[in-house]
Amino acid sequence: MRMNATQSPDDVELRPLSARSVVLSLLLGVHPPELPVRDLVRSVEPFGIAGSTLRAALSRMVTAGDLDRADGVYRLSERLLERQRRQDDAVHPRTRAWDGSWETVVVTATGRGPAERAELRAELSRLRLAELREGVWLRPANLRRPWPTHLTEFTQRFTARPERPERPDRALAATLWPLDDWAHTAGALLANVARLTQPADRFATFAAIVRHLVTDPVLPDDLLPTPWPAPALRAAYTDYLREVTEALHREPTSTERLDED
Repeated sequence: MRMNATQSPDDVELRPLSARSVVLSLLLGVHPPELPVRDLVRSVEPFGIAGSTLRAALSRMVTAGDLDRADGVYRLSERLLERQRRQDDAVHPRTRAWDGSWETVVVTATGRGPAERAELRAELSRLRLAELREGVWLRPANLRRPWPTHLTEFTQRFTARPERPERPDRALAATLWPLDDWAHTAGALLANVARLTQPADRFATFAAIVRHLVTDPVLPDDLLPTPWPAPALRAAYTDYLREVTEALHREPTSTERLDED
């Protein structure tokens, strides 16, 4: 069962809500990533998802390996915990003071097939690197994040400093990431937050905000356009997540207890 989300301003994509997408969004946002069926039933009700629809979706998600179930509690599977970690890093990125150096990764592996090359590119993008030219990826060295050990088989890492005065760091960053487009979409999402009141519309907007934050390059302030909307986007999502968490922890009504039974 899918509910159509309200059309958003400009070019913001608000995906229609399904029982599966709502459950995943809820579990990706809570720590630990688990909820009893009672709380899930209460949480999806404002979006027009019936208890029977939810239970059918939960059963399919367990079969598909999205969720684990024990004693009426549903938890994200191990496979999706990495997705939650990426989401957490997007909402609360760990940074350090930037000294002007750039993290540089050169792909050294050869003879890999198209699928393997595509997966490597996707993983380097998830690490918030951008491709300067084929096989050469870089970003300002301002992020604190572990480097996947398996990538040492395919890449070499360096720290470098650009020396071309005609192409300063800010101009280089602008060629690597579509910063103006990113800021435009972020502004449209913030406008949605301010104007939408229906639960399904707000939920769809904040799901879109998380997806957008995952693509934020998290650059040093000196390299960003002004104003840069990422901090406001993170604050709005944090406030909404607090609101959702408080609703999850409230006592169920007698009607909700009957629905659980």
